[in-house]
Amino acid sequence: MPLSPNTHVFLQLVVVSGGTLSFLLDLACDLWATVQYLLVGRYLWAALVLALLGFSSVQLQLFSWIWLTADPPELHGSLPSRRFLAGLHLLQLGYLYRCFQGLKQGLLMWHQELPSEYDLAYADFLSMDISMLRLFESFLEATPQLTLVLAIVLQSGQAEYYQWFGIFSSFLGISWALLDYHRSLRSCLPSKSNLGWSSSAIYFLWNLLLLGPRIFVVALFSAFFPYYIALHFLTLWLVMLFWAWLQGTKFMPDPRSEWLYRMMVAIILYFSWFNMSRGRTRGRAIIHLIFILSDSALLVTTVVTSSTWLPNETLLPTWLTIGGACFLLGQAFRLIYYLYLHPRFYWEPDQVDGAMDGTVGGTVVGSMGGSMGGSTDGSGSLLPPEHTKLLFNRRATQLAHQLFPKAKARMVLSSNSDPESASEDETRGACKGFQVCLQGPRGLFT
Repeated sequence: MPLSPNTHVFLQLVVVSGGTLSFLLDLACDLWATVQYLLVGRYLWAALVLALLGFSSVQLQLFSWIWLTADPPELHGSLPSRRFLAGLHLLQLGYLYRCFQGLKQGLLMWHQELPSEYDLAYADFLSMDISMLRLFESFLEATPQLTLVLAIVLQSGQAEYYQWFGIFSSFLGISWALLDYHRSLRSCLPSKSNLGWSSSAIYFLWNLLLLGPRIFVVALFSAFFPYYIALHFLTLWLVMLFWAWLQGTKFMPDPRSEWLYRMMVAIILYFSWFNMSRGRTRGRAIIHLIFILSDSALLVTTVVTSSTWLPNETLLPTWLTIGGACFLLGQAFRLIYYLYLHPRFYWEPDQVDGAMDGTVGGTVVGSMGGSMGGSTDGSGSLLPPEHTKLLFNRRATQLAHQLFPKAKARMVLSSNSDPESASEDETRGACKGFQVCLQGPRGLFT
């Protein structure tokens, strides 16, 4: 059942507020740990924490800036000047500004008795970008930081109170990012009735239960062989980067920034599965699972057969048993999700996915969320020709196409369709398939 506008606005506020708070909490815990490491003379540990923070922040600002500059200028009509926004991103505040923008949009709608469709869709647009950036940040910073803290704890044989806070904040950030990412992509589905909390919960559980053992194995190897983990990561990252290139991803607005996206995907694939291209994904997912499982088994075998000694090493078999049980449970939840909860219906038109520019039912679909109006054949679009806008977040929609390749919504949108003969129900369905159909005076754009 579709949510009421007020409920939708409330959920948007909760999601954006929760994501912002978890981000700030994780940042505060990392800075707290850095200070503690400096006080006890662990300068290398402090430098590693700061290096991960700095690297993830720079990458996050790059993605945010590229997306912002690729969006149609009329989409963000109330934004400050480009120079001001560039300054914010240089100061590493671009992501927080996006969070503030999302909260501001949500609060503006909260004070409206009945928010307009444009305001609701624009809030969705902002929320989807924030959720994608949050997911990237969780694998650029939270996951490596959690691996580092666990390696330090395994090496020292004890966990300080600030390290427990860091472990908790990292898990919270990763968990929230996974849930928010899935919720965001499910909201792009042509049929909103397929959005369910049980599905999101199972999706979250199988990802976390598979991610946890992988993080522990990498942390364990790091504790035993701290000088080899960088070589291991670089080797596997290059393999994953090559695989991403073979997939022919077309997510970013230009070839140079596409390589930035592929490098990001390669980092995610080092820890977890990420679907980066359309089509049937079972084969690719199985290949990735076998590869990561084999690598993890090799790391564990290397650790077990090593003569290196660690404090509390007697607990190692227990932790490995727990990790194996989590992996098997995660695989069980993964099967349950894909067998019973994953949406199974077809996206139409298929040509939108992965195309930087294309036509859909006479509507020109522009790059990275932009459509610059009108019909390709002079006959008009499926939508009313006057005072109509079609707004959807192309970045999130493209990822939704990849995550839900079998979504079945009969949208009457093809380049051969006759716009004049489309029924009102068909037009409504077509609009819904691309997030929402909006009335307004400023013409057509996406």
